[in-house]
Parts: sequence; C-alpha cells; structure tokens
Amino acid sequence: MKTSTRKVENVTIVDLSGRITLGEGSVVLRDTIRDLIGKGDKKILLNLGEVTYIDSSGIGELVSAFTTVRNQGGELKLLNLTKKVHDLLQITKLYTVFDVKDDEATAIQSFTK
Repeated sequence: MKTSTRKVENVTIVDLSGRITLGEGSVVLRDTIRDLIGKGDKKILLNLGEVTYIDSSGIGELVSAFTTVRNQGGELKLLNLTKKVHDLLQITKLYTVFDVKDDEATAIQSFTK
C-alpha cells in the first residue's frame, strides 16, 4: 500500500492506494495516523479511491484509526470509497460509524472549524 499526505486548508488528506491487508498495509496506515496525530493534525480525511482491497485486518485498522483520532479530540472521515469497500462497510455495519463523503470539497467543508 502507498500513502501520500497533503493539506487543504486545515484538513490533512491521506491518499491511500493498493491493498490494506494484514502486515504491511495495515502497519503503514497505523504509522501514518500516529505520525499525523503526533504532529497535531487532528482533522484527517482518508481518500480510499485507489484502495483495491481491504481484509479484516484492514477494517480493524480503519476502526483503530478512527478511535485513535477521536480519542485525541479529532475527526477522521473517509472519502471516495470504491464499490467493493463501500459494500464491505455496509455488510459490517461500519458505514454508520464512519462519516463517508464522495466529494473532496464537501468533505473538507464538513470538518468543524
């Protein structure tokens, strides 16, 4: 899995691509979130548009990222879910936990100022 981070206004957007699976993928996601929290970035938007596959470990890592950010007083939202990932979040009922957006500009505006 590859990640790149960019900042738009006061929101940090993490563009993810590849597979979020047991091992490297979930570790990369965990380290990325920890780095951002460590730097004080608490408004995080995960762009999953290029994510091709998420296994149960990856789902666990998304939930862990969500709770880590929330416990630090921040917000984590998801952007651009592929159909596969969208279906997975619906099956697992996690779609109701995450704030999911389809449009980057709308997502950025949705963060509290």
